[in-house]
Amino acid sequence: MGKKDAIVFKYFKRVFDDYQVLVSVNPIDFSGIELIIHPDGRIEKTDIQFDEDIYEDLEVDEFKESSPLEFQLYMKKDFFTRED
Repeated sequence: MGKKDAIVFKYFKRVFDDYQVLVSVNPIDFSGIELIIHPDGRIEKTDIQFDEDIYEDLEVDEFKESSPLEFQLYMKKDFFTRED
């Protein structure tokens, strides 16, 4: 098992009126991913380098801790999409 495999990421979520934002944070190097889920199902993915104040910033912006499963399902959404 590599060093990266042992990292336990932290996940956060905020629901707005017509979209939601999910954030994954690597607590070791503060790298992460932001997912914006639009009402039409479109997902924007952005790789982000946070700073050590990220947890305070997320709290001020009213993000709540969330499920890693929900985040991973949105990351893999294209895998589950079927075209007829």
